[in-house]
Amino acid sequence: MPTLGTVTPILRIFDIAKAREFFVGFLGFEVQWEHRFDDNAPLYMAVGRDGCVLHLSEHHGDGAPGIAVRIKVEDIAAFHRELIGKNYRFARPGLEETPWKSREVSVADPFGNRLHFYEDAAG
Repeated sequence: MPTLGTVTPILRIFDIAKAREFFVGFLGFEVQWEHRFDDNAPLYMAVGRDGCVLHLSEHHGDGAPGIAVRIKVEDIAAFHRELIGKNYRFARPGLEETPWKSREVSVADPFGNRLHFYEDAAG
């Protein structure tokens, strides 16, 4: 019987410095690797934190701005405190209880993509 593995979303980016500031500086991801076909080619990179990996791409056709991604988190309240403690000038996300029985912290990256970090309300 086949089994499915992890999902790795590809998020479109348009500014490398802003992407690093948001994903690495604010969200706490680490750059895992970067790739360019040559010095003047678009960047394709992977960032990761714990078991979560996101691919960020400047390549036309790799994703479209405005997608939404849900990322499961253990101890969402601690994650929320971590983000708020960074005093990031472009986002001050709240921690909300949803009607579908989860607790969520939602942020938009500088390129219009939405990341919804969540934990089931039961914890």
